[in-house]
Amino acid sequence: MSVCEKYYPSEPSKPSVVTSSIPGPESQRALQKLGQVFDARPAYFMGDYEKSLGNYLVDADGNTFLDLYAQISSIALGYNNPALIKAAQSPEMIRALVDRPALGNFPSKDLEGILSKILKFAPKGQTHIWSGLSGADANELAFKAAFMYYRSKARGYETPFSAEENKTVMENSTPGSPDLAVLSFKRAFHGRLFASGSVTCSKPIHKLDFPAFDWPHAEYPSYQYPLADNETANRTEDDRCLKIVEDIISSWPIPVAALIIEPIQSEGGDNHASKYFLQSLRDITTKHGVVYIIDEVQTGVGATGKMWCHEWAELQPPADLVTFSKKFQSAGYFFHDPKFIPNQPYRQFNTWCGDPARMIIAGAIGQEVADNKLVEQCARVGDYLFEKLEKLQSQYPDKFQNLRGKHRGTFIAWDLPSPAERDAFLKHLKLAGCNVGGCSTHSVRLRPSLTFDEKHADIFVNALTNVVSKL
Repeated sequence: MSVCEKYYPSEPSKPSVVTSSIPGPESQRALQKLGQVFDARPAYFMGDYEKSLGNYLVDADGNTFLDLYAQISSIALGYNNPALIKAAQSPEMIRALVDRPALGNFPSKDLEGILSKILKFAPKGQTHIWSGLSGADANELAFKAAFMYYRSKARGYETPFSAEENKTVMENSTPGSPDLAVLSFKRAFHGRLFASGSVTCSKPIHKLDFPAFDWPHAEYPSYQYPLADNETANRTEDDRCLKIVEDIISSWPIPVAALIIEPIQSEGGDNHASKYFLQSLRDITTKHGVVYIIDEVQTGVGATGKMWCHEWAELQPPADLVTFSKKFQSAGYFFHDPKFIPNQPYRQFNTWCGDPARMIIAGAIGQEVADNKLVEQCARVGDYLFEKLEKLQSQYPDKFQNLRGKHRGTFIAWDLPSPAERDAFLKHLKLAGCNVGGCSTHSVRLRPSLTFDEKHADIFVNALTNVVSKL
């Protein structure tokens, strides 16, 4: 019995679309009503999560979609997963929801056990955790940790703050509020808050109209595909981008305290970084005393055929901070150096210090992933699906440009010739019963749950073949 059959014996056997357009009339009515109290303009359709099951998402009109988007890569185990429902009904969950503690001041007696269940699945080399509320929050908390660490190294970890620092910080001026930068990459997406917005460089709409820090963006490698046929050109591209990184660190007007990178830029177009590039960044950041932050918000928790995507790079030494959210249903960052714990209390702090209810779910997700070998399944199914997509690419090369993600689980993407063609492609896929997302301007990205298996891949490829043959 497959893990999907174990979880979802009543999962639909295939998609079913009963409306002639999406969103259908019921979704349109519901979204219009919702729009009176909430900005519903980005919505594709209104979901019916009570009826959704496993790898199938049902909408308000009764359309049943094979879901390869999974709430923007956030559903690890499919809809209405019985193991997560069991965790949601536990006594510790009731306490977390009803008596939500202010964890910094009044941690619950079960908090250490809850966190230890997440730490079991931390990236290799990481031993500590700090919790947040979302992916953007996780990244901003990581920046705070990086800045405090960077300044503590310069000042001396046990050295008290000076009178001048205490005075000037209240005036938002130096040295209490130091001029420091975080280096990120063009096409990156790290969130939509203020500091995370300053390191985001994917689309203008993500950050228009709010102030930004004067922080630099280096170039992320643009590879030629297939990778095996373009090793020399791609190594040259890596070296070109690495030189830019080191030049920025050496010449930026204010010190670069931290560097943040996605091992695969997701919103920015599913751009993959090589093992060589990620390790070379580790070498550069170590050389210059820059904190190395890996953003695993979208790539983490098994979807790339490793629990954490950057583990493909086997970094030595490990990254300083690794942020997470999405498929873990919780958020925060992992670290290993105790000096990333601020030298005084109340520096990395807020009322809730994360959400224990979401932490409980994260621990349950990690355990299910491990017990059911879902990372291995994702790797196997991804290879199976990629081979089928390569065959389609040979038939329709114009519709499958830069097919990428080989041996990276189901973290697969390709490009269409133009944004309009990509958008039409996604629309036709929905009408064919497959909910698929895009990224950047003309890329298609696949983000199914970890319970997606070969039978789902076959259904998707059949629908994809029908769509592409008609366009």
